[in-house]
Amino acid sequence: MVAEIRTVAFEGVEARPVDVQVQITGGLPAFTIVGLPDKAVTEARERVRAALTAIGLALPAERITVNLSPADLPKEGSHYDLPIALGLLVAMGALGEDMVDGHIVMGELGLDASVRPVAGVLPAAIRAAAEDRGIICPAECGPEAAWAGSAAVVAPAGLMPLVSHLRGSQVIAPPETMPVAEEADGPDLAEIKGQESAKRALEVAAAGGHNMLMSGPPGAGKSMLAARLPGILPPLSPAEALEVSMIASVAGLLDGGMVRRRRPFRSPHHSASQPALIGGGARAKPGEVSLAHRGVLFLDELPEFSRATLEALRQPMETGKAVIARAAVHVTYPARFQLVAAMNPCRCGYLGDETLACNRAPKCAVDYQARISGPLYDRIDLHVDVPAVSAADLGLPPPAETSADVAARVLAARERQAERYKDTDIRTNAEADGALLEKAVTPTAAGRALMQDAVGRLRLSARGYHRVLRVARTLADLSGSDAVGDVHIAEALSYRRISPGAVPVAALG
Repeated sequence: MVAEIRTVAFEGVEARPVDVQVQITGGLPAFTIVGLPDKAVTEARERVRAALTAIGLALPAERITVNLSPADLPKEGSHYDLPIALGLLVAMGALGEDMVDGHIVMGELGLDASVRPVAGVLPAAIRAAAEDRGIICPAECGPEAAWAGSAAVVAPAGLMPLVSHLRGSQVIAPPETMPVAEEADGPDLAEIKGQESAKRALEVAAAGGHNMLMSGPPGAGKSMLAARLPGILPPLSPAEALEVSMIASVAGLLDGGMVRRRRPFRSPHHSASQPALIGGGARAKPGEVSLAHRGVLFLDELPEFSRATLEALRQPMETGKAVIARAAVHVTYPARFQLVAAMNPCRCGYLGDETLACNRAPKCAVDYQARISGPLYDRIDLHVDVPAVSAADLGLPPPAETSADVAARVLAARERQAERYKDTDIRTNAEADGALLEKAVTPTAAGRALMQDAVGRLRLSARGYHRVLRVARTLADLSGSDAVGDVHIAEALSYRRISPGAVPVAALG
């Protein structure tokens, strides 16, 4: 007899079905697991043996073969423990095959037969619902699985309660979804004195989902501004919250099964490696760009990141996907993030200050800024100078406008974009492209003339041209205008990085 238990393997956030086939035959005692298992899967033999002993059962002194089908799909993780154990119980006759049929099973076993939490339960539950199956998972992951909606969830704390439930002698109550996590109020824009132009750029970035780079001396408030961006962003929609939670589940970061509506804000240190930022490693885990999906990726001290790491950002910024290609695995994770970065104008940080700047200026600034490539600069919509705050500004009373005031305008602009792109997969102006962008942007005659003049005189690339149009469309949305006027085009152009030899924006007629 061959017992079959359904579980899953993960390729990105996709749960692919895997059949755990267990066979007990005569011969010398052995316990073999085949089907491209990794180290954690092969070690399941000892955990399963100890767990069965803990509930008073011993493995037969025969040949045990466990096949993970399809055999050419790599299997990783400890969530195969529970399906292997149930397969053995079925093969030994302790459970009927019909008792576990129609379920996807996943969970790690402790030596005391407890069922420990594992990563990836939410995508597995969604897969189970799509196949009209139930799911058996650890008790701590039950609320996470309950978010899938239609899947029947059995969430035991141990192997013995699960066996009793399957036999009908005990009932495990179905878990309930945890309430959406309410985030504590973060820092407020009203706490920042001065920097009005930077605050305006932050509002524009939030309204349209645009990438933003702030440049200024140390202590000017760049990190403070970035930390206040989540407070003015609209909450995640239910569909977006599910996308973000699936990535967090695969990464093992979905605490207590609680789904959050606040957009992710990831801020890796500049020593982060390329696999940590983009994704990868031995198990092709999601990187920071995917953990920031539908949220913000903040890179402080941008030139201090390695050149290869920064260049790897270019494809996810354009496509919204992080593709991890290795010899043994090819995985794609969602990565539709908003890049917000900060940097000093030079290594010493005080370019232009005669008293503090180093004696290598301006060469130190040229060398420092050259650590970021032109193509990466070109993918950033808003380039903002953040000057040092004067003593006079510090002595002023706090600004009257709070993050809630700005968030209301941002939400109104996002609602206009949602209505404009309602029949597409586009959510913000920053994602619009091609014919959709041309349809969304209807410049006035003055705006069209200004844009045509700027293309040549500012040496805009085709990408830069379209990015100016996207920012101008966002500015029009913030002002409640259907048409994109010359005032919107002019402000959008003021946020572009001026190429060497180009005419400054102020000189445009």
